[in-house]
Amino acid sequence: MLVLALALMLGQAAGAVQPQQTSPLPGATPPTPTAPPAPAPPPGQSVVAPPPLGRVFASDHGIIFNAIRPDKVMDFEMVLAKLRDALANSKDPVRQQQGWGWKIYKQTEPGPNGSVLYVFVMDPAVKGADYGVAKILAEAYPTEIMELYRMYIGAFATAGQTLINLQPIPAPAIAGPGTTGLGNEGTTTPATPKSPNSQVP
Repeated sequence: MLVLALALMLGQAAGAVQPQQTSPLPGATPPTPTAPPAPAPPPGQSVVAPPPLGRVFASDHGIIFNAIRPDKVMDFEMVLAKLRDALANSKDPVRQQQGWGWKIYKQTEPGPNGSVLYVFVMDPAVKGADYGVAKILAEAYPTEIMELYRMYIGAFATAGQTLINLQPIPAPAIAGPGTTGLGNEGTTTPATPKSPNSQVP
């Protein structure tokens, strides 16, 4: 009876052990829970794999917020310098387009808990292009990516980035002669000055 009880206890303990998830590789998305295997397709039909997730914009403009730890600002800016070099020196025309429209701003006031906010402004954004920093760095620096990724991911003060798609609002139509645009309603265009020799009728 004792042997049987020990066997049952060992079996329950083994069933309670769950496999641990490994850290994602640079540029890869975190692993998701294992799903039941999909049924095999009928003969002669192929299965189309879903596209991988990334930092992709669905509009012509967008921004990405990055909250960075104050003690990791130097690490993050070193990674940004590598990112800019990678985009500038890339032979890929899509990466070149991304570099032309990718602007980086730094908040002057400290954020919560002293964090520093960096804002990526894509103006314009390349629709369908992946703006994942780790992926771009891996393409340009395959031998340095592990160290760059460690510096990059360890600099964030929050769980990650916030991506927002933006759509421009067109200027209002001109109301009438002499008006300009937004914020200038009622402002008239000054009259052309007359020459000294002209006479007032």
